[in-house]
This record gives sequence, C-alpha cells and structure tokens, in this order.
Amino acid sequence: MKKILFLHGFYASGQCVPALALRDSFWGRAEVLTPDLPMHPKEAIGFIRELIDCEKPDLLVGNSCGSFYAQMVASTMGIPALLGNPHFRMTEFLKQRIGNHQYKSPRKDGKQDFTINEALIEEFAELEAIQFNDCNPCYKDRIWGVFGEQDTLAHFEPLFLEHYSHSFHFPGGHTPTAEEVHTWYLPLAEKMLKLL
Repeated sequence: MKKILFLHGFYASGQCVPALALRDSFWGRAEVLTPDLPMHPKEAIGFIRELIDCEKPDLLVGNSCGSFYAQMVASTMGIPALLGNPHFRMTEFLKQRIGNHQYKSPRKDGKQDFTINEALIEEFAELEAIQFNDCNPCYKDRIWGVFGEQDTLAHFEPLFLEHYSHSFHFPGGHTPTAEEVHTWYLPLAEKMLKLL
C-alpha cells in the first residue's frame, strides 16, 4: 500500500478538513499520515525529515505553510510533492498577525493557543532566504502545484513556475473544502503515485 504524508497549514493541525478529506479519499488504497507539525519552522522541518526517514512516504501533499515545508524537503529526500496553495512568503503573512491566536482544528497535544512574535517571524525569514537553494532540476516535473482561483492569502504561482513545470487550478480558496480535496487534489495525487 502506498503512503502519503500530508503537511497542514500554519493555523491548522493534522485533524484539519483537507487532512481528513485526503485520508477519507484514499481509504483502503493508501495510508495517509496527518501529523501535527511543530509551530517553529526549523523544528517542523526536522520533524518532517525524521518522519520521512521513519515512515518512507511515497508522496508529500501540503497546504499553505505545509507546502512551503514540502517544497524544501521533497527533492533533497527524493519524494515527489503536491503543493496546495504554497505560501512561500510566510513572513509577510505573520507580520500582519502578531499576537495571540488559536489553532483552527484540534491538536493531539491539546494545546490550542499560540503566539506569533518577532522571533518566530525571524525564524521563517531565515528559511525563506534559502527555500529554493536545494531545487534539483531532476525534480522540476516531480513537484506539482495546485492553486485556488479564489485564494486571497497566497499568490505564488509565478514564483512556483520559476522552479517547477506542473501547475493546476481549482475554483476554491486558500484552504480547500473536503469536496475540493476529493475533486481536485485526489486525482492529482493519484496521478503522481502512478508515475512513481
């Protein structure tokens, strides 16, 4: 059975709508891992790399900040990736949201509150500066992007296309609904798995 690792967005968790919908879509055909990612980016990248080493997924699927992470680890770890609405400028997103917040879906550790501060923004800035350094020409066709036409948060398709070849659209917003995952993400993920 194939294995997919889903990487959620910044405000989300492994229990967010896209994660659960992807797991439901592949029920009985592929195992979909949907872990909660650490809030701090370097810790998140380390966690993802360890999980990949341990679980050996066949495909990464990300959304927003999760796609930011997936792009950085995919080619270096030899895994294709589907990037949903990748947010390649997390610092811009976070600077407008300094303060206390709550995750939009439950986390396994029970912690729902978090704080965005300058230190966190600086951590993202360090990764942003090097995020495309490990782009491998061999992965130009193995990292695909899917972009919501109603996305009001991330507009990075042109930047994506500077590095990768396959770009797709769906008629939704930044965070896909369960139906949009079934209709748009599922067929792309299935196609990528068949190309392995």
